[in-house]
Parts: sequence; C-alpha cells; structure tokens
Amino acid sequence: MKPLSVKSFLPGIAWFFVILYLICMPGDEIPEPTGWWEWIKLIQFDKIVHMGIFALLVFLFMLPIARAPFSRKKKAELFLLIVLSAIAWGMGTELIQKFFVPTRFFDMMDFTADSIGATISYFATRKYLLNHFEHTPE
Repeated sequence: MKPLSVKSFLPGIAWFFVILYLICMPGDEIPEPTGWWEWIKLIQFDKIVHMGIFALLVFLFMLPIARAPFSRKKKAELFLLIVLSAIAWGMGTELIQKFFVPTRFFDMMDFTADSIGATISYFATRKYLLNHFEHTPE
C-alpha cells in the first residue's frame, strides 16, 4: 500500500477546481441546446450532469484514502467526511452562483442533484473500495 500524500489527491483537487470554474461561468455563456437537442431540457439533463460531477468528486477523494494504510474503520470515517464535505461544497457552489456570478442563481434542485450524486458515489464506491483494497487492523 502506498502512503498517503498530497500528490495522491491531485486528481480530486483538480476536479474541485474544474467544478469551481464551471459554476463561475456566467449563465449567458452556457450554451442552450437547440434543434433536436432541445429534448435535453425536457429531461433536465443538467441535473444528471450535476450528479455525475459530484459523484466523480467523491470518488476521486475516496480513492487515495482507500489505498492508504488505514484501518477499515478509519477509512469508513474519512469516506463519510468526504461525502459530507462534497455535499457542503454543493451548497457552497449554489451560494457562489447566487451572490457572485452574473446571470446565475441559487437552484435548490441543483444542490439536490449534487447531494444525490455525492451520496450515490459514497455508497457505491465505499463498498467497492473497502473490499478491494487491503486494510490494516485498528
């Protein structure tokens, strides 16, 4: 098992800043689907995107923890901290949009999608990662 280092978190940190960049884009710079792509608006595809980007965020931060030489219990505790932090970051992104980004607004449904994506990733990857990587006894 590799020791835990900041370097192991670089993919998660990079993805965090990708999310920050995307949420800081003014609303009028986000392309609207046109033509036959307009069906995307009907299914609220943006909510699926929100779930996906937050699911990936949680996974990218959980993976280095899973590879670290911690006990199973410690990993589980850190995984929970990661998902709760991701959910808080989802709320933070909505507040940033409301107060600091022109033509963007607070959207509770976006926050809900962020939270659902983070939670789904937590449960799916927690089970897989805790069983896949070796762990040390407490």
